[in-house]
Amino acid sequence: MEPLLIYPDPAPPALAQALDLAGYPWKAIGSADAADRSEPEDGWAGAIVCADVDADGAFALCRSLRKRDLPFAPLLLLVGGSQLPELELREDLFDDFCLSPFHPKELEARIAHLFWRTGRGTRPELVEYGTLVLNLETYQAAVNGKPLDLTYMEYELLKFLATHPGKVFTRETLLSRVWGYEYYGGARTVDVHIRRLRAKLGEEHANLISTVRSVGYRFGQSRWGL
Repeated sequence: MEPLLIYPDPAPPALAQALDLAGYPWKAIGSADAADRSEPEDGWAGAIVCADVDADGAFALCRSLRKRDLPFAPLLLLVGGSQLPELELREDLFDDFCLSPFHPKELEARIAHLFWRTGRGTRPELVEYGTLVLNLETYQAAVNGKPLDLTYMEYELLKFLATHPGKVFTRETLLSRVWGYEYYGGARTVDVHIRRLRAKLGEEHANLISTVRSVGYRFGQSRWGL
């Protein structure tokens, strides 16, 4: 997938974090000239233009993008509430808008909808369980939109469990499926990583991984809700 064009440069931290966690590649630019110079060979996947930061610069960039000879990918405008009355006069400059400050889930939904409408771009491969999201392309994980600082093996263990919700695994099975058959560590390795995962998930979400006495561990609810 080609990157999204983001205005301005540097990108607002909340926007950069939301796009990173959702797995969308992006590049921040500060002007129409910079957009032309930095454009990928296959074109931008789309554009997210923050008009709430610099309205004049944002709309100037939108006008420039719309004047291009080549058809431009979808353009999402981020605006403040006070700017809503102005949008009706400028609706030819964007395909959709989102109020800022935005909720990451709403932003993702609007980007996905624009791509669906235009046939551009693809949704990153995600594993989602409640408020937990794992991006399989970027090896990132987040709960309630907040990134989790996981080691490689912690991520691999969480990914394996989250892709088999409700199923109970013995420690030996987890060792062979996550660490590999050639791994010679003992079952305590699993216990240590489970304990660390629970700590990083936080008190509110630690119970996503439950201990099944005398058997092993289960992620999420069983199909009987126990």
